[in-house]
Amino acid sequence: MATTGRPQLRSISACLAVFLGLLNILNTGNCDEQVPLIMWTSEGVSVPTQSPPTAGHIVGQQQLASYLEKALSVGPRNVVLFLQDKMSIEDFTMYGGAFGNKQDSVFPNLEGALRSSSSPLVLPAVSWPASNAVIGQLQDQLDTSPLYMDPETLSQLRLNASSPALLVFRLPYGFGADLMSAKDILSGNDEMIGQVLSTMKTQSVPYTAIYTALQPPGRLPRGGWRERERERERQRKIKEKAGIYGPVEFKEEDNTCILLWAQGLSVSILRSGRWEEHDLTPLTFGEGVSPKLDGSTCDKSKARLVLNYENILGHRSFKLIFAMSQRHYKVSARRWFTLDAVVLEYDGTHATFNGSRHVYAPAEYSYRCGSVTNFRWPVLIPRTSKDPANQWRVSFADFQIQGFNVTGSDFSYASDCAGFFSPGIWMGLMTSLLMVLVLTYGLHMIMQLHTMDRFDDPKGPAISVPLTE
Repeated sequence: MATTGRPQLRSISACLAVFLGLLNILNTGNCDEQVPLIMWTSEGVSVPTQSPPTAGHIVGQQQLASYLEKALSVGPRNVVLFLQDKMSIEDFTMYGGAFGNKQDSVFPNLEGALRSSSSPLVLPAVSWPASNAVIGQLQDQLDTSPLYMDPETLSQLRLNASSPALLVFRLPYGFGADLMSAKDILSGNDEMIGQVLSTMKTQSVPYTAIYTALQPPGRLPRGGWRERERERERQRKIKEKAGIYGPVEFKEEDNTCILLWAQGLSVSILRSGRWEEHDLTPLTFGEGVSPKLDGSTCDKSKARLVLNYENILGHRSFKLIFAMSQRHYKVSARRWFTLDAVVLEYDGTHATFNGSRHVYAPAEYSYRCGSVTNFRWPVLIPRTSKDPANQWRVSFADFQIQGFNVTGSDFSYASDCAGFFSPGIWMGLMTSLLMVLVLTYGLHMIMQLHTMDRFDDPKGPAISVPLTE
């Protein structure tokens, strides 16, 4: 990380803005391809410094991975990632008080964090595909899944310095907004950074913080999306070699907003007193399989995934629909998403299963369950007693779904459906209870033993004990 002992870093915010402005001048031809990245550690943590890149150098994906690896190998492995939708170096030169107007700076909390850190690192020019993949790089190096948080839920989380954690805070950016609104948005983001850092300070857990963005503002992402698609293809081939297929993805404006994965999807219908089953897994997942998702939609409060099939159990048109929603619950003081319904639509008929009572998770998480059915330990319940759903059976094995706060092509941290008292736990409790009973019985028998009140003297006559005693 960058050296902090030099006198000019006493006003690190001004130096940061001027340095970024200089890099902007040196890279005018490629500024649309770069985003800045700032990394620092919590106050009181001292780690070896890393040399920043030379002026005009663009940090690529491999070099960024090297910076992160060196920082996390010796520094705190609780990582706080502030991920803005878009960012450019002009944000710091225009709004960071770079020309002596410190009262106009919209980054007071960020500047304070950099001043208090013993090892800040400033990368003014990072190629945007590299910054776009920073979550995946951190996830690989920390060997943990990202947790998408907000300042309110962070206060409920208890971190451990010995256990790595990747906390992701998404920050908005006013693309296309006027000068004043863009400044207000950046100021609000800085306030959120200050709130998060204040909460982290109360937990007394050392951390590494990173502030960057997914892509530059105003950039046409055609070439970048091709780069991202190539990376996805590479990851897909790796999974296929390991015998693992990827999830179903539904995209809205080139951004994935719904993910679905299952080891097995099957439906059955009751005909003439017998259940006829059809396996939908090979039509939904696997190499070269692209299910039709016509009718799928998603927004901040509602999500609907529609899997379209043909000729299923004698029905020419067949749809498997997952309807989800999310809202804020005052009791828990956080947002939750629920799988409101699973609908089978076939030849104009709807069979509806309610799932909101059992299938739910925090809005930042995905939901995972080993078995989701309507007949064996049912999780899905027919809407009414007369609903056509009573003639159907649905079975999802090793089921995982996420309809909100999706980043990239990976699921967020999974909220598992398994209750605390699983069969294994019950077996352990019963075994422990049996051992306690045996031990109690043994102690009781030992306590019943009495010491003899008469002893035989080898020099005297033998003791005669009458049978009456």
